[in-house]
Amino acid sequence: MESRPTVGLFVTCLVDTQRPAVGFAALRLLEQAGCDVVVPDMQTCCGQPAWNSGDDESSRILAKQTINAFEGYDYVVVPSGSCAGMLVKHYPDIFAADAGWHEKALELASRTHELMSFLADVRRVPLVKVTFDKTVTYHDSCSGLRELGIKEQPRQLLQSTTAAELSEMEDTETCCGFGGTFCVKYPEISERMVDDKLSLATQTGAQMLLGGDLGCLMNLAGRASRLGLPLRFYHTAEVLADMTDGPAIGEAAESNP
Repeated sequence: MESRPTVGLFVTCLVDTQRPAVGFAALRLLEQAGCDVVVPDMQTCCGQPAWNSGDDESSRILAKQTINAFEGYDYVVVPSGSCAGMLVKHYPDIFAADAGWHEKALELASRTHELMSFLADVRRVPLVKVTFDKTVTYHDSCSGLRELGIKEQPRQLLQSTTAAELSEMEDTETCCGFGGTFCVKYPEISERMVDDKLSLATQTGAQMLLGGDLGCLMNLAGRASRLGLPLRFYHTAEVLADMTDGPAIGEAAESNP
């Protein structure tokens, strides 16, 4: 009998503090895919905000902690393209001048996968089909798309696991205006970008907008609420795990059970 791989689930800050349901959905999907899942207690922030802001020392401290926390697992899986991209693409850059830690960063990167990519490209195990027949549209987040090549995987999983009708919006690959600290540094530009994205999403006639990065989804949901738009927002993992009975993103604050 094939042994079950052990996955270290990197929860991410936003999932932990703002949308725990995404973490529980990821756990359910990974277990369905035949994995034993561990959530290391030592994990904290991946260091992306510090890295994007030029705080190299804080980035190194957080990166070292993450590398140590996820040592020994067969895989590290992240329900976020931006945080997964930080571990895979930027940790080696953080330690470019430190041979020992650079090697450790590369080793971690070799085991790290974004959730949709891991399910579709690595495990390739059919997920439990769920009763979900809504019309949805999908937003491709920048980091997942451009750094990790996350494009067809969520669409493939939605098609094989649900009866959802995917109504693609124009310019689905265009940034929603969140961009981590970008929305703080350039709020006027960010607001115009998210308005443009929501306009395209509503033109599809979809009832829901799905995505793979909670930062983008919170940005879109928050603006949609202020504009009074009827769209609802979910992480794709929540749909695939049949966990859309509760409030959508932005509809009510969640607390960790």
